[in-house]
Amino acid sequence: MSLDFSEVYRCSGPKPVFSPNGRFLASAVEFRLVVRDVDTLHVVHLFACLDTVEDIQWASDSNYVLCGLYKRAMVQAWCMDQPDWTCKIDEGPAGISHARWTPDGRQIITVADFNIRLTVWSLVNKSSTYLKAPKFPSKGLTFSPDGGFMALAERRECKDFVSVFSTAAWKVAAHFPVATEDLADISWSPDGGNLAVWDTILEYRLLIYTPDGRLVMRYQAYENALGLKNLAWSPSGQLLAVGSYDQMARVFNHITWKPFAEFSHPANLSAPKNVVVYMEAIEKKPPISNEPARSRYTVCGLPQTIPNHKPPNDKPNPKLGIGTVAWSGDNRYLVTRNDNMPTTVWIWDMSRLELATVLIQIDPVKSIDWDPVHCRLALCTGGPKIFLWAPEGSSCVHIPLPDFQCCHVKWNPTGTAFVLTDRETYCCAFLGTA
Repeated sequence: MSLDFSEVYRCSGPKPVFSPNGRFLASAVEFRLVVRDVDTLHVVHLFACLDTVEDIQWASDSNYVLCGLYKRAMVQAWCMDQPDWTCKIDEGPAGISHARWTPDGRQIITVADFNIRLTVWSLVNKSSTYLKAPKFPSKGLTFSPDGGFMALAERRECKDFVSVFSTAAWKVAAHFPVATEDLADISWSPDGGNLAVWDTILEYRLLIYTPDGRLVMRYQAYENALGLKNLAWSPSGQLLAVGSYDQMARVFNHITWKPFAEFSHPANLSAPKNVVVYMEAIEKKPPISNEPARSRYTVCGLPQTIPNHKPPNDKPNPKLGIGTVAWSGDNRYLVTRNDNMPTTVWIWDMSRLELATVLIQIDPVKSIDWDPVHCRLALCTGGPKIFLWAPEGSSCVHIPLPDFQCCHVKWNPTGTAFVLTDRETYCCAFLGTA
């Protein structure tokens, strides 16, 4: 496998975003929205916004894109097929803290400052619908897989509730209290049958509800310690992976709703015997060379000591526990990262329910992303390198661009390329065959 890199392009504010169909790549340069063709990276549209762009989001059909101008309490939307068409939403004194598309791509949701209200704006008939008391500006809101319903977390009289709305008319289809002290977030399962609700980090509490409000499962692994940190449904919706502050990843099945796998992240790795450990190593370079040091992977045996950093006890939000949990597109692999082992990536084989691969980097891992089409993983560590993993093996690729430090990686939805982002620049890498 080989990679072809593009030249470097400027960006500011939000990271570049691929359209859902994989045809376009949108980026912001101050108050300008730049839309490029993914295959050629030629500019196909250049839109001028009224203020600095703070957020970019594509509609589901890839024909519309919105720009969040939150400092001005405004959202602007643009059309790919009709470049002269534009939409402006101005909330005035109410402000806008977040905006997003509905699944049909013809309505925009905005949340006012201080979570005063949530507003649904229709691009079809220019109507607006107001919903009260959203708990959060950007989370606590999830849609059913078919887009027909929206679940919204609410906080009323110091109690948490979930309301389910029909997106056809924005009428309440269900409203029920949830057994949380301080709800942290909710997530609709990809199969549409369940809602996951989890509590504040101060309480380990995971709840599964049906969309009509029936409690299916209540799970608490331990008490009197920091609780859940991350959660991810498998693409099939049959498995649920949960990362927590006790450095464990637990996997639940959708039939019994009991954890059938518990994955630990030990500092001294000695099992299973067939696990493959890749360790990044610096290659020696000639003394007179001005090129940056190159890396390669070496295969190490067991036992292996994993670099571990103990967080201080006197600071909030400790870098501890499973902060990253993500499924491969084929449901077979689960990748995790323990935040107090920031240089190590753990890849679990769900068909065998055991650890398959460990990637030990020199620097802390900044970003991890699965290819949505093929079973391969890309990650970066804030340097001039990109690391790739597949069941067949791992590789380290050096980015042939001067002074480029990759801080974020994101795959194209078609799986043919990914975008690499530095602080104020980005480039694209296209996959070929060696």
